Amino acid sequence: MGTRRIVRTYMTRSPLTVPRTTTMARAMKLLDEHGFRHLPIVDEAGKLIGLLSERELKIVENMRVVDAGMACVEDFILGPPYSVSPECPLAEVTRMMAEKKYGSAVVVEGDTVVGLFTTVDALRALTTMLDEVEGG
Repeated sequence: MGTRRIVRTYMTRSPLTVPRTTTMARAMKLLDEHGFRHLPIVDEAGKLIGLLSERELKIVENMRVVDAGMACVEDFILGPPYSVSPECPLAEVTRMMAEKKYGSAVVVEGDTVVGLFTTVDALRALTTMLDEVEGG
């Protein structure tokens, strides 16, 4: 039980990222093809600059005034995403996600996106811990 639980252990590794110039239509297609719900956006150097969620993409898709084939993902970045180090304690990340109602945390090492920790990953971590406690 004294094991240090960190994000690296439970994150989804090497998530799909897209450059800021990716069209919204392409981003929607990528999410659909890969079954993802979150898409980190990076600049030309590969540095994290934003995050789009499936929910935001669906809103844009339903807006009649936005041409998803022309609009770029960078036009819909609402601010810097919640990002953490792979060594960040799991309890700290899940506490912040719950408090702020974040659906994910982008895991970065330096400026490089190395993973994504989502609510699904948090549920998997919880299941693992419950199995350990219950002897399952």
